[in-house]
Amino acid sequence: MALSRFFVLQVLHDGPAHGYDIARAVERTTRGCCSPSEGALYPTLREFEQGGYVTSETEVVSGRERKVYTLTERGREAFRIGLEAWMDATTALTETGRAATAREGKGHGCNC
Repeated sequence: MALSRFFVLQVLHDGPAHGYDIARAVERTTRGCCSPSEGALYPTLREFEQGGYVTSETEVVSGRERKVYTLTERGREAFRIGLEAWMDATTALTETGRAATAREGKGHGCNC
């Protein structure tokens, strides 16, 4: 699962949200590393909806319509699977980084 798609699921795992809020929450969560554009976010949300991972409802706020997306049980399971996969990948990368640093005999000064 692409990292940006994972973070969309993560935001919706925390609760229903509309597209703009999803994009800003992903940006905040990743400290700006992942900042989905409308051109990337809305096709992803449509794909998630078609796949049964999210549902959407239209609501009117200040006279403007917007879609609010909610994670389904299938979406929650996809998030759990994605989280497990990314945690495994993070562990492997951390171990690889430590091994490389040990081989080089120096620290990198970053707690990444």
